Amino acid sequence: MSEPKAPTPAPGDTYKGWLFKWTNYIKGYQRRWFVLSNGLLSYYRTQAEMGHTCRGTINLATANIAVEDSCNFVISNGGTQTYHLKASSEVERQRWITALELAKAKAVRMQPESDESGDDSTPPASGQGAGSRNSEVQSTLRTLSSKVEDLSTCNDLIAKHGSALQRSLSELEGVRLGGETSEKFRQVTERATLFRITSNAMINACQDFLTLAQTHSKRWQKALQSEREQRVRLEETLEQLAKQHNHLERAFRGATVLPSSQSNPSIDSKGPVPVKGDASDEDDENEFFDACEDVQEFITVPADPKYHRRSGSNVSGISSELGMDDGTTSLDEQSLASNPESPQSQELVPVRKRRSRIPDKPNYSLNLWSIMKNCIGKELSKIPMPVNFNEPLSMLQRLSEDLEYYELLDRGAKCQNSLEQMCYVAAFTVSSYSTTVHRTGKPFNPLLGETFELDRVQESGYRSLCEQVSHHPPAAAHHAISERGWTLRQEIALASKFRGKYLSIMPLGSIHCIFEKSTNHYTWKKVTTTVHNIIVGKLWIDQSGEIDVVNHKTGDRCHLKFAPYSYFSRDVARKVTGVVTDKDGKAHYVLSGTWDEKMEYSRVMQSSRGGENGAEGRQKTVYQTLKAKELWRKTPLPEGAENMYYFSTLALTLNEPEEGVAPTDSRRRPDQRLMEQGRWEEANAEKQRLEEKQRTVRREREREANRTASPSEEGKEPADGALIEDSISDSPLKTEEVEIASEPSETTYKTDTDETSSDLSLSTETLHGSHPPAYSMEGPYGAQVKSGHQDNYTPMWFERLVDPMTGETTHIYKGGYWEAKEQGSWDSCPDIF
Repeated sequence: MSEPKAPTPAPGDTYKGWLFKWTNYIKGYQRRWFVLSNGLLSYYRTQAEMGHTCRGTINLATANIAVEDSCNFVISNGGTQTYHLKASSEVERQRWITALELAKAKAVRMQPESDESGDDSTPPASGQGAGSRNSEVQSTLRTLSSKVEDLSTCNDLIAKHGSALQRSLSELEGVRLGGETSEKFRQVTERATLFRITSNAMINACQDFLTLAQTHSKRWQKALQSEREQRVRLEETLEQLAKQHNHLERAFRGATVLPSSQSNPSIDSKGPVPVKGDASDEDDENEFFDACEDVQEFITVPADPKYHRRSGSNVSGISSELGMDDGTTSLDEQSLASNPESPQSQELVPVRKRRSRIPDKPNYSLNLWSIMKNCIGKELSKIPMPVNFNEPLSMLQRLSEDLEYYELLDRGAKCQNSLEQMCYVAAFTVSSYSTTVHRTGKPFNPLLGETFELDRVQESGYRSLCEQVSHHPPAAAHHAISERGWTLRQEIALASKFRGKYLSIMPLGSIHCIFEKSTNHYTWKKVTTTVHNIIVGKLWIDQSGEIDVVNHKTGDRCHLKFAPYSYFSRDVARKVTGVVTDKDGKAHYVLSGTWDEKMEYSRVMQSSRGGENGAEGRQKTVYQTLKAKELWRKTPLPEGAENMYYFSTLALTLNEPEEGVAPTDSRRRPDQRLMEQGRWEEANAEKQRLEEKQRTVRREREREANRTASPSEEGKEPADGALIEDSISDSPLKTEEVEIASEPSETTYKTDTDETSSDLSLSTETLHGSHPPAYSMEGPYGAQVKSGHQDNYTPMWFERLVDPMTGETTHIYKGGYWEAKEQGSWDSCPDIF
């Protein structure tokens, strides 16, 4: 049997070894594996049992330790548990006794402390950096304090055994040679052994204390150095802000008329971007990215330090904006000074104070049977879905939330270089998904003709308008324009696929962003949103897919990859990676981050092939990059967001009542307003009323379309129309013709307000071309226009045109809304509520 190692007061005071334990009079002493850890003595039959079966445990804080003879000792906690143990030798027994005494002394000290400071051991929540550091310092101090107490205990034991040894030596001097001489010599030898073992424990404890102190001393020195560097950066930033403040004061005193570009402190206050950018420089470790579909797998490594001193045109642009170039005027200051169209001072026009709370979400239980019994004998398109699944916002308002981080486009509009501008546009595309991470509620389906305006010219310099332009398939158009030099427009239609456990939502349509100064025109499409645990479990949302952001003017491209969540992946969850390339395919920036937290960029200094093999045997592209700088970081949710549908600060204000909006605005929707107020039963009744009203209006519109297409049968139309409405879905021939003439993807567009009679406006003759419909148009996408507007509806504020840049057919804002709002003239708006 191998002799176990000597006990050392390591962290946790763990000591292991074999001992013989008394079982009963039949079996006697049996060999068992004992483990001493954290003041508890446990034993197992074998070492293999440590992972699953413990035979017994005794707490040393309340235990008594007694020595019987040279090898035997007893541990008892007052009668309920008693262990009669035997070591293989006297030295081994003393090693265990010393380890047990140390553990008991520590357990007795720690027992009252655990009652008083038990809450201090709670691990901090993720993202709380300061709290985590304080917890780590407190934990380290407690560990060092326990080591000091171990040293004190060892010192007391050394003094105790040293005194006993001294007494034995004194008695040895006075003893006469005789029969008791051998007994005295044996006693002196035993106590000298005890003293040696205790001294060794004392020395080991000192060594551990010294090692631990040296380790944490290095970490504290590094943390102190980091704090010093951060203080220097803050001082430089404050100095720069003071210079800007002086400059603005001088300009204010010397100007007869207050220039708009120098009177907006809210914009100039966005200058401290350097602090935000430098916050991401926490380490210089290499970062690894997944391979893109069209690009080889790549690795980024830190570039040679000489590149940090380069001042090329591409580097100086972002460097000056992020505060890296101390000798030049910042891009923000230049752009504001040269922009005569900047908004007037906020001191002259008071900004409206927006609400910061909505009523808490009621805790209503969902009765699935009450929903299922309504499905009996009905078509899926006519089943009213209760508001229990919804959040008190319309899909148009959710679409407007894409402007949550409009500052990225403001900063992009100031860039002189298109590649730098591409980085901000790419970060903006990712930021639009940050609000969805906890938002499992379904937004209200907009009614046909419903609108939503977001006028934030005073606060943020932009305003946007959304309109539901089509009902079958459902599609919404969005147009936003900013006084700071950019325009955003998009038309989004949703296709969904239900796979049992999850629901995939595929947004269709392109997003366009045009910058006025550079005339750069960017387009991209959205990725797939997946809602998991539809049937059983807690709902959670994931974004996956790839985005190609294309600059149609210069040919620059950014390929972004949203990695799907995987239980087996070692990468960070919700990871996004990307590469910005020019028209020749040369990489200039590498983007990395997560779609729910932040995005960073790294300037590529050099790239090379021939790295490690990728997953498919391909060679990786190795990019040598500068330090990563932060492009975007998610704003924390407001306090109590978990009780307010996890709305962001912007989302809380979207449904706030506002005077002067159109009668079709989502804020005026009664069922949505009732749900926000917590009156869900009334909201369900209003929702059903609005859906039925929409179906009635739609049928009238279809009859009008049929009368226009067949004027000779105008007198018979009502009866024929009723006949067609009842029989067309039962006619195999007509159903087949409708499917052939329509887009194949139409079958996926179904909502809770769709009807089976939505295809009735197209008769067989119309589909074959005998009577061209009034809504047909020239162009390569004419068939798509026909299939998308079978209800013959014409939007109020948007018109369907062929985009000259991409060649796609889309809805583009035709103007008139904001002029109508100024005049208060809404006579042309339909009554949809």
